[in-house]
Amino acid sequence: MSAALIILAAGKGTRMNSELPKVLHPIGGAPMLHHAMRAGAALDPEHVIVVAGHEADQVRAAALAYDENAEVVLQEEQLGTGHAVDQAREVLKDFDGDIVVLFGDTPFLRPETLERMIATRQTHDVVVLGFEIAELQPRYGRLVMDGDRLVKIVEYKDASEDEQTIRFTNSGLLACDAKTLFEMLSETSNDNASGEYYLTEVAELANRRGLSVTAIACDETETLGVDSRTDLAAADALFQTKARAELLGDGVTLVAPDTVYLSLDTVIGRDAVIEPNVVFGPGVSVESGATIRAFSHLEGCHVARGAIVGPYARLRPGAELAEDVRIGNFVEVKNATLAEGSKVNHLSYIGDASIGAASNIGAGTITCNYDGVMKHFTHIGERAFIGSNTMLVAPVSIGDEAMTGSGSVITSDVEAGALALARAPQVEKPGMARKLFEMLKAKKARMHRGS
Repeated sequence: MSAALIILAAGKGTRMNSELPKVLHPIGGAPMLHHAMRAGAALDPEHVIVVAGHEADQVRAAALAYDENAEVVLQEEQLGTGHAVDQAREVLKDFDGDIVVLFGDTPFLRPETLERMIATRQTHDVVVLGFEIAELQPRYGRLVMDGDRLVKIVEYKDASEDEQTIRFTNSGLLACDAKTLFEMLSETSNDNASGEYYLTEVAELANRRGLSVTAIACDETETLGVDSRTDLAAADALFQTKARAELLGDGVTLVAPDTVYLSLDTVIGRDAVIEPNVVFGPGVSVESGATIRAFSHLEGCHVARGAIVGPYARLRPGAELAEDVRIGNFVEVKNATLAEGSKVNHLSYIGDASIGAASNIGAGTITCNYDGVMKHFTHIGERAFIGSNTMLVAPVSIGDEAMTGSGSVITSDVEAGALALARAPQVEKPGMARKLFEMLKAKKARMHRGS
């Protein structure tokens, strides 16, 4: 049976106190919406529909950035979860399969849980996902069960005193075939304390039809919602804890795990070593056996086997490091390819460039890639030696086994095997230093007397 995802992402999230839609606040360097979409992708859905409302254009852009085939529909008025799901009716009018409803602000749902929901759908018409709460709380709807039959879902404020003591609570996730779900949504009512159309009413409507309705349980952390900045901080901390544990389990050495910050898509190979206080932004992959030294920041880059980065290094988007590359302290690399065995060990900026195998870039080297309007490219060949404090004014090409003298400003191509020197000649004036010091001291004394 094919599946369609409907991800509810229309809320403003007033308690976040932010202009940014709630589902776009990041956890692990990625919007919460992307976490939900990633979990749902395990079902290989035929449709991924995101229901947007507040700042819908931003939500649409984020959804399409993750999945260019996602379909975004608009909930212009916030009239409840049932009303939100109903906004997908037109898009799915010809769809004959299961619908799974997710929430864009529940980032920890496991793909395995969604797969269990779909598996349970083979024997039940409606499947709801619930969880057991350790302490009674008023924020969750209660799942009223009779054996394995879900009788109804009741919101806490509409529940009786006995129902409020139930610990099996509603996550909001639901699976049902499309035709039946939309038929029942047409029968929902807003005659309740909030005046909204609840998706939760579907369970009771299904029972009236004589359908088989059940609820399965997941761990409470999977359904953790994010409603405030405090929740967001707690959710990110939980994400980091889980992500670090997974890396350790996969054979990655984290010297000080609590100081390493990871993103949703961070990939690190076995036997890599990550030293303290390293931050992985989105889009980073590190191969087995590489070392990332302390206080480095990486985003949008790839580090190959045996490479060493840092300490205090920054790899920006487009940095591509081949095997056994060395990037040292206070080096920044952006949109540049460094071939096998090349080295940039100290205090340098390499941007919009390619560096050939076994080349050495001296301290203080800068690829001057930006003229104020356009970016330009620097090419350095294999086994080249770039002297300290060389300014490479792009576009420029340095040939294989070429060399530049320290302090040179290179504005023209250097052929293979050549030595390029481009600096003003040194001039020495005997005794001038003493005279200059005396002049400066006298000037300072006059200023002091005048004050």
